[in-house]
Amino acid sequence: MPALASVLPSGTAAVPVAVLAAAVLHAVWNGLAHRIPDKLVGFALINLTYAACAVVLVAFNPLPAAAAWPYLLASVVMQVTSQILLLRAYQLGDFGQMYPIARGSAPLLVALLSATVLGQTLGGGELLGVLVISCGLIGLALAKGIPGRAQLPALGAAAGTGVMIAAYTVLDGSGVRHSGTVGGYIAWLFLLQGPALALIAWARRGRSLVEGIRPVVPVGIAGGVLSLTAYGLVVWAQSRGNLATIAALRETSIVIAALLATVVFRERLGRLRMAASATVLAGIAVLEFARP
Repeated sequence: MPALASVLPSGTAAVPVAVLAAAVLHAVWNGLAHRIPDKLVGFALINLTYAACAVVLVAFNPLPAAAAWPYLLASVVMQVTSQILLLRAYQLGDFGQMYPIARGSAPLLVALLSATVLGQTLGGGELLGVLVISCGLIGLALAKGIPGRAQLPALGAAAGTGVMIAAYTVLDGSGVRHSGTVGGYIAWLFLLQGPALALIAWARRGRSLVEGIRPVVPVGIAGGVLSLTAYGLVVWAQSRGNLATIAALRETSIVIAALLATVVFRERLGRLRMAASATVLAGIAVLEFARP
């Protein structure tokens, strides 16, 4: 990931470029995961790809400093939990609704946690940008109207995913700054979390899991590589920028996901989703102009 980051623009412009690139990659890998009919198989294969890539990264990066390991291990637990919840949300709900709910609840939570726990303050313009983006994301999530009772399990899983995303974002933003090595932190994060979901899938399916994986190997590997790259860019950005700002910029992946839901999954975009997407983009502009 540091090698990839080296091709980004130098100076402060590198951070938003990296995060926006991660947003695109994140939306694409989630779209790939959702296209796999058996979601458990898809997520297991994506996580096995994490582990395989991480083995290579571990070999070429130093071990994180001791001070980073409590953050790293806690983040692994949150990452695995978020994937289990996201898997459940995708099993129960539509991509166009579950993805924005899962992602859209994170920026405000990260802003709150980074201010109260880590002591990072937001200026008035930055706070306005985070709020505008969050309003746009909420609009995208509720574009189909107020959810009914039958949707509550899916919505609960998606909202829980958002809570986990906020938690591991704050943990990684702090942990990577204690690690002394961005590449090493990313490598061990994915090496430790990669096998977990695959083992859960094996416990549930046994040998039949192998037969289920074979038809979707190319899609699963592509999703895993894109996911690892996307979050690697985010962690790299977190080592240099403000966590709340990065979290808000990262959630612009919802705009990309809305387009994927329309083009790939044939879900209707509609005026409300278009307006909400425009609101997200406006919030990005506010954040950028507010940057010191």
